[in-house]
Amino acid sequence: MANVVVVGAQWGDEGKGKIVDWLSERAEVVVRFQGGHNAGHTLVVDGKVYKLSLLPSGVVRQSKLSVIGNGVVVDPWALLDEIARLAGQGVSVTPQNLRLSESAALILPIHRELDEIREDSNSGTKLGTTRRGIGPAYEDKIGRRALRVIDLSDRQVIEARVDAMLAHHNALRRGMGKAEYDRDTLIASLLEIAPRILPFADPVWRTLGEARQQGKRILFEGAQGAMLDIDHGTYPFVTSSNTAAGQAAVGSGIGPSALNYVLGITKAYTTRVGEGPFPTEQNNEVGQGLGKRGKEFGTVTGRPRRCGWFDAVMVRQALKTGGITGIALTKLDVLDGMDELKVCVGYRLDGKQIDYLPGTQAAQAKVEPVYEAMEGWSQSTQGARSWAQLPATAIKYIRRIEELIEAPVAMLSTSPEREDVILVHDPFSD
Repeated sequence: MANVVVVGAQWGDEGKGKIVDWLSERAEVVVRFQGGHNAGHTLVVDGKVYKLSLLPSGVVRQSKLSVIGNGVVVDPWALLDEIARLAGQGVSVTPQNLRLSESAALILPIHRELDEIREDSNSGTKLGTTRRGIGPAYEDKIGRRALRVIDLSDRQVIEARVDAMLAHHNALRRGMGKAEYDRDTLIASLLEIAPRILPFADPVWRTLGEARQQGKRILFEGAQGAMLDIDHGTYPFVTSSNTAAGQAAVGSGIGPSALNYVLGITKAYTTRVGEGPFPTEQNNEVGQGLGKRGKEFGTVTGRPRRCGWFDAVMVRQALKTGGITGIALTKLDVLDGMDELKVCVGYRLDGKQIDYLPGTQAAQAKVEPVYEAMEGWSQSTQGARSWAQLPATAIKYIRRIEELIEAPVAMLSTSPEREDVILVHDPFSD
């Protein structure tokens, strides 16, 4: 059986939630492998809206096993809040249908505070983080002072880890003119929450290995987008983890040979939340119109998204670095009624045309998009479920995108409703 990785191919918010939910009907296991509760997925199932941050999209389907892998940083309080919120919508999340990697690093209150302090500081560049402690938690993980899920089972380990963490954090806090964090308060809060989190703890590498041996279909669900990757994105305006498909193997412990198909989710235009370069951004009526029709507000933060034309150069680069096999093109219906559409086919930098997004922050801020204009369509594409229901000019737009990004469209989404999908190629069939 094929296993599928779903990743964003732009700056996140591409509509991964709906596509993952659609694919999860064909899968038996759904895995989150990076990021934290800074991610946001909105699912619409039978008219009911579910907003997820940390939990895999498979949790809304009781027959699926959901897994949070070791590559994720986990805020245990946020996790329990999300589980409780879903319970209020009639979704039961238990250790029987959710497994949490015992080696996943924890996000603690001290991480959230540090994130806020840095974002509010005038001493450096604002990165536009969600202020949820994701970056500081990954820093502690890499610095080998993190507290992991399995550490909650041993008070002595908790105390030793907290001491190591505070030796670092309190020095930072003193340097920023902040009071030291209280050791006893932090330890007490961890001991209180431990018995509520530990039932979910699991060596998920083994669980996933067994699922693979049994021939179960596994769906790996990425968060954020390719251009927010810590290595391949628009650094430093990036997230704190690798968002590329290769992280699915590392962040779950299953190995790269288990990844059979990589589906890149791509909007029919481009959006970005927060700070950083955006070559095709439209600070005008076009951008405002896209934002209004596309309801472009962050699932987690509620922040309005910046909007612009489709950037084929950036998406092609994301496909190359991410090993993406094919794309799911979403929100085509948002372009309905526009007389003219533009697609970025290159960049101009210091008078020269280039075919990639340069690596330096200064160059990324200076690049100018080179556009190709295309005819729009007046007919509605909303809810289309076959090519025959699409205007000829819409099909022409899709085909041109395929040529420019050098990858096929495997799926086409024409509304937020999960069934409004045109399936060109089933990723699970590979």
